[in-house]
Amino acid sequence: MCGITGYLGPGDAGRIVYDGLANLEYRGYDSAGIALTGDSITIQKTSGDVGTLSTPTRDDCTAGIGHTRWSTHGEPTEQNAHPHTDCTDDVAVVHNGIIENYDALKAELRDAHVFQSDTDTEVIPHLIESHLSDDVSLVTAVQRTTNQLNGSYAIAVTAAGHEGVVVARYDSPLLIGHDDDATYIGSDATAFIEHTNRVTYLESGDIAHLTPGEVTIYADGNRVERETETLDWDAEAAGKSGYDHYMLKEIHEQPRALRQTISGRINELETTVSLDVDLPTEYLRSIDEIQIIACGTSYHAGLYAKTLLETHADIRVSVHVASEYEFEGGRDPWRTLVIAITQSGETADTLSALRKATRAGARTLAITNTLGSTVTRDADDTLFIRAGPEIGVAATKTFSSQVATVALFTVYLGQARDSLSRTAVRTLLNALRELPGAVQQVLDHNHHIQETAYEYADKDAFFFIGRDAGDPVALESALKLKEISYDHAEGFPAGELKHGPLALVTPDTPVIAILTAETNAEKTLNNVQEVKARGAPVIGASSDPAHTGEIDATFEIPECGPLEPVVANIALQLFAYHVADKQDRPIDKPRNLAKSVTVE
Repeated sequence: MCGITGYLGPGDAGRIVYDGLANLEYRGYDSAGIALTGDSITIQKTSGDVGTLSTPTRDDCTAGIGHTRWSTHGEPTEQNAHPHTDCTDDVAVVHNGIIENYDALKAELRDAHVFQSDTDTEVIPHLIESHLSDDVSLVTAVQRTTNQLNGSYAIAVTAAGHEGVVVARYDSPLLIGHDDDATYIGSDATAFIEHTNRVTYLESGDIAHLTPGEVTIYADGNRVERETETLDWDAEAAGKSGYDHYMLKEIHEQPRALRQTISGRINELETTVSLDVDLPTEYLRSIDEIQIIACGTSYHAGLYAKTLLETHADIRVSVHVASEYEFEGGRDPWRTLVIAITQSGETADTLSALRKATRAGARTLAITNTLGSTVTRDADDTLFIRAGPEIGVAATKTFSSQVATVALFTVYLGQARDSLSRTAVRTLLNALRELPGAVQQVLDHNHHIQETAYEYADKDAFFFIGRDAGDPVALESALKLKEISYDHAEGFPAGELKHGPLALVTPDTPVIAILTAETNAEKTLNNVQEVKARGAPVIGASSDPAHTGEIDATFEIPECGPLEPVVANIALQLFAYHVADKQDRPIDKPRNLAKSVTVE
């Protein structure tokens, strides 16, 4: 959740670390802080977002580390902000993760150490202080400390009188950026992408010592080599590009993101799909079930995947909220493919579920946006969605790219199993080819969507309804609205309205209906009549003018076959954005949320 950054080099460390924190603020904006190291340590920290933080400076600075916080243990106060120090103020630590045994460690240390905060993190600098008293190196002190920690962590440590910065990770993400004359630290590459795109992804259990001109990495006490990779996106891709919010920029990036997702994966002549995965045809023919594990928006993409796979690839699919997942029920692991969908590749609940499946003996496939993320190392195979960097906390383009990727996989699987007719193949592939253009047509109607959103922005509750593939889109659209507007919004299978939720429908409850292909629109119109009879206004996302006669407002959706609901989702992303913007909400910093949920 939290964001970590750091810098060693000849530049202005305070400014560079501050800019890195600003880039990472989507990971948490409860508090922020920076530590600069020279002959002593200078710390500047504050409650609130990075914009309220003063940038420290000092002439003798050799290294800097910084932190932007999403609160777990302790309220979002200046006292609880990172970096945390030891009793001597010679050791500074920033941390992302949760130390599960911090109470026991604190009890052991309390007689000889004074604690200033309510956080779990503060035990780390005091443990390091204790080990440094044995006259060991900072690397050794950090290694001894990590051996005492239970839980997840990515930490960066600097200490007066000790050269460089020591970093360590276990489950929580951390990577190193390499420039010609400088070294960077980041929870993800956004922290330093304007300086370098050459990165090393640390593996779980790694400890690294960063000194000017050198990075030494250890695993289990032994020196190891980790590959340096070159990212294919740059600082401009991670910026706002003139848009008011990252979310709006990323909504408008979806035609390009979808083209990237599809590019090079469809053989036009042979009408086949080529994916860079190692899934033997014999294995694909043998499986009798797919289990999908995911959280949040990725979970909704998983529900859409279930519709595509069961309808077109003729295979049984179950979708599980990752935090509730157990591999049980007498399932044969050899005949079950487990697919983990995670934008960041670092979602703790999804990683935990994936590891349960692995321990049970099932084969696993990750669908992710992030090269080098933990899920790419934990899963047997990885399929990248290739959406490009997504900074907005409320996911937009990654949802549509996840669904497009699953559509490609549906063709891939169906052809391997001989369960997909040539007609169905053509239908799906044509829908994929048409998808970027169809999305652009919706974006071109932004002004109409904005006007409609402004008309209903003062309402306190919104219902979204759909059937079949429209159901996950209703759930996802409701999630977007509640995330950024803070209004009550719920998504329902349209037929479930009359089984309870209809009691909540009033003239002040707009109902948004998905009325596109693959959503059984004719039946959903019956549910539209039910809410109209209670006086509720209805907004329809529709590809058929015949469906809009009784609807108060319509978002026109271009024809795109089985992927029309994805296109409808784009219109509803814009609707959510404009409702929240009309209400002057902090769209890129929704309260209590962070982009990457790296704690369970």
